[in-house]
Amino acid sequence: MKFQPDLPLGGNSISKHDLHHVWVNGVERAHSVLVPWQGQPEDWNVRRFEDLVDAHFERILRLKPELVIFGSGAKIRFVKPALYRGLIDARIGMETMDIGAACRTYNVLASEGRAVLAALLIED
Repeated sequence: MKFQPDLPLGGNSISKHDLHHVWVNGVERAHSVLVPWQGQPEDWNVRRFEDLVDAHFERILRLKPELVIFGSGAKIRFVKPALYRGLIDARIGMETMDIGAACRTYNVLASEGRAVLAALLIED
């Protein structure tokens, strides 16, 4: 039997995570980050869950994913739908998970070539 690693089709991957860091394409990130299926990961200027506003989700909308995996930190916390109304109106799905589940789910979907974006909240 021949084994081959699953690698994203020309995209990004998250190789490691903890509550205060994620490693995207081998690069450590210590702040919240947006990881699109293709293109460069971007710093996401949110430091605490309580600081999230609709402008944070409007930025996601401009990246045009088909699905957003929101990693809400150490535990699952749901954002008020009014904050991501633009995603709803654009028919972009959003799933909320703790950061570990979000990283794993993102990698699976990205490896399938899906237009997925991980929005990972890393709190100070």
